[in-house]
Amino acid sequence: MARIPAVPESEAGVLGRFVYRLARKRFGLVPEPVAIARHHRGLFWSGLVAELALEKAATRLPARVREIAVYRTATVVGCAWCVDFGTMLQRLEGLDVERLRRIADFATDPTYTDAERLAIRYADAMTATPTTVTDAQVAELEAEFGRAGLLELTQVIAVENQRARANHALGIVDQGFDAACAVR
Repeated sequence: MARIPAVPESEAGVLGRFVYRLARKRFGLVPEPVAIARHHRGLFWSGLVAELALEKAATRLPARVREIAVYRTATVVGCAWCVDFGTMLQRLEGLDVERLRRIADFATDPTYTDAERLAIRYADAMTATPTTVTDAQVAELEAEFGRAGLLELTQVIAVENQRARANHALGIVDQGFDAACAVR
């Protein structure tokens, strides 16, 4: 159970209720981090705008690479909500979610490509405390994905670190998105 309760739809205001309805239509449920953020109207809106902008802008990397890096970050931080939601997003992208169970074996598992392995190692290095990113690693990523792709990868991993750490701190756990999402 989250450390702060979600704002019920009846108390979310007209625009909040509208956002809740859109979220339910898209994901099957209102994401608990969204409903909890409604306690702070400014952060609620800035978070939504930032998430939508990132979603629209992050188009340079293949979805497989981007989503596996985000998923790996969530697992390293230990955010059950992010892992649940990320699994659903990968399924909605048409990606193989069965391989997520084997992410610990990414280095040898044949379902992971070399590009995905680079992205997972980078997610690990960025998520470590302190970070362990090296010049050689960045050069290898730039050679693989180009500068724009490297920047996109860096940004999505950084944002997932923020999300996962905030959700973990607030005690937000999985909601059953993968099973509940009506969009198949």
